[in-house]
Formats: sequence, structure tokens, C-alpha cells
Amino acid sequence: MDYRLTTNVFPPAAPGRWARHHHEEHELLWGARGLLTVETDDGWFAVPATAGLWIPAGVSHAVESSGGTAFCCTYLRDAPPALGARTAAVTVPPAVVELLRLLADEPLADDVRRRCEDVVLDLLRPVEVAPMVLPMPEDPRLLGVARALLRQPHDGRSVQAWAGGLAMSVRHFSRRFAHETGMTFDQWRLHARVRVALGLLAQGVPVAAVARRVGYASPSAFVQAFTRVMGHTPGWYQGGARSA
Repeated sequence: MDYRLTTNVFPPAAPGRWARHHHEEHELLWGARGLLTVETDDGWFAVPATAGLWIPAGVSHAVESSGGTAFCCTYLRDAPPALGARTAAVTVPPAVVELLRLLADEPLADDVRRRCEDVVLDLLRPVEVAPMVLPMPEDPRLLGVARALLRQPHDGRSVQAWAGGLAMSVRHFSRRFAHETGMTFDQWRLHARVRVALGLLAQGVPVAAVARRVGYASPSAFVQAFTRVMGHTPGWYQGGARSA
């Protein structure tokens, strides 16, 4: 039988990076444990345990995982009806997780396998929580700032300091950053901190420690900011990571 779904499992390992590439089939990244990030022309995505990332066929993307990260990668010949041609966050219900594991591990009769594949395709939906995408600037100077903040989200330097480091006026830096990302610099930094926090929460890092590592002086300030961006508390995401 010509399988419509195939899954590769990546167990916890050392930090890894897969340079820009694309696939002839659609790709679903799911079941992340740790910090798994994907960069496409649409932006920078963090993949938490509570959701998956849909990458349509032909979309160029780079993938990076922190040490100890585990995840699964399912290739799909057919696109689910609810998903379009852009990279997007999707819900991966427990039923889909179990079916994908079954399809990967068990020899099934052709008709049974086809019915299981149909159910998977029918249940994948765009995510109902806040999108995981973080738009990245195109200007190489601003892109360098963005990457530095993703590596060191606790860096609290002001917009004046960042602009001065690039020999740019604050006005020019701010206008260009907003034009290229659709966010002010402060808004973008908030979203960047939340995206990094998602990966740390998925690793089971306590909320107080996550707050410090992404630049917040108190856990309560972090919880408030995180909830404002994602629509759920950090504890909600940690609960999903444990049960996924």
C-alpha cells in the first residue's frame, strides 16, 4: 500500500540544526519536548507540546532544537481540508497523537490504515490558541538584533541602546522595525520572550525560573505578560506538555 502518512521520531538528543530545506510532501511537527523552533519566510515559530506546526509542501524552512529536545515529524501526501498553503499552528488532539503513533508502530490492514489516515486528516485544525509565529525583520541589522534577543531574551537594553549600537536614530530604528514586523520593538520583544518561555515550560522548568531567564523580575509579572499574549497561563501550557 502507498502510505499517505509516515512519521519519524526524534528522541532527546544534543542541540541540532537543520539548515534551510523543503519537502515534496506536507510536514507536521508535533509532540515537542523542549525548545523546537522553525524559521520560514513567514516568521519564527516555537512549537510547544500543546500544539503542532503545519509546514506545506515546498515551503523552505530551517529547524533548530535545544539540547534534550524530542519531537515527531509526520509527512503527509494529502493536505487536511481545514489547512491552507501557509505555515500554521494546528491542534493535535490526543486522538490524533494516538493514531499517528499507531500508524508508525503497528502493521495494519490496508483498509484499516486508510480509515485511520482519514481520521487524522479530518481532525487536524488551525490552532485555537494564539498563533505561535513571530515575524522576523528583513533588514540584516534588525535581524541581528532579533536573533540576539531570541538567544538572550533576558537582555533588557532599551530601544535607544539597540539603535545606538547600529548607529541608527531611535526614530528610524523604531519605524523600520515596526514596518518589517508589524509590531513595535517592545511588542516584538514581549512576544519573543513568550516564545522562548514556551520551550522552557515544555521542558518542565519552574515558572519562577522561566520568568528570570526571559527577563522578568517577578513570576507574577511574567504570568501576566504571558497570559496577555497566549490567552492561557504558563501553567496551562505545562499541563498540556505533561499530558501530551
